[in-house]
Amino acid sequence: MNNRPPNNDPYRDILHLPHPVSRRHPPMPLSDRAAQFLPFAALTGYDDALLETARLTDEQIHLDESCQLEINKRLLLLLDSLGRHPTVTITCFQPDAKKSGGAYITVTGTLKKIDQYDNSVLLTDGSKIRIEDILELDSDLFNTLDS
Repeated sequence: MNNRPPNNDPYRDILHLPHPVSRRHPPMPLSDRAAQFLPFAALTGYDDALLETARLTDEQIHLDESCQLEINKRLLLLLDSLGRHPTVTITCFQPDAKKSGGAYITVTGTLKKIDQYDNSVLLTDGSKIRIEDILELDSDLFNTLDS
């Protein structure tokens, strides 16, 4: 069988010519050529938006009066002991930056200051915790209270 095209083929004269190579433009690297055939993401950011929507947040727990009084009593004891730089463990509510609600986190650090005007607790690492966001407050100083 003959592999030559029939005589009436309009491309017969160029079929066996070498492939043209541009002198002005270098050939595209294979990695870039492959990128042309990657799937097209028409909805850029859609997957991130789905993940953000699916992410769960907690609602802030509002303490009753007796729990607030206990936290205030502990804050006063810490205020009297600021010179000793007590170590505290605080469980507090951290509001979410993107949606309603937030998460409860536990922070441990050395107490630097209780700012009564700003209504916050400052730790030496720079953490600032609003007093109304505190759920639990613990320190070794409180062991003497409980005993």
